[in-house]
Amino acid sequence: MGNYEFNRESRLLTPGHFKQVFDNPTRYGSNHFTILITSNSDDNNRLGMAIAKKRVKLAVQRNRLKRLTRESFRLNQHKLPAVDLVVMVKSGIDKLDNDAINQQLEKIWRKIIQRHKS
Repeated sequence: MGNYEFNRESRLLTPGHFKQVFDNPTRYGSNHFTILITSNSDDNNRLGMAIAKKRVKLAVQRNRLKRLTRESFRLNQHKLPAVDLVVMVKSGIDKLDNDAINQQLEKIWRKIIQRHKS
């Protein structure tokens, strides 16, 4: 049973961390998300978010997306392989309700878990 916390170790903090993911990513996507992942050497997963103002105008909506993404990641991180992820969003995501957003995230977590079974 993994721990369900989301702390400093669970986050990509520096531009360097993000760069590692952007340099050589595997992409997973849905209608409104693009998630880039890179395997990391540590045993824990790290989450970074790049939610552009261009895609989601209102700060309140960007913050809602971040909250939902963090929570979904927190609940699923123990199932995921050791990876660094950067979550990006596509236009129109701010029109979705929380359930729809959670469903898309769940689907992507499942895809990532499936592909990294080996």
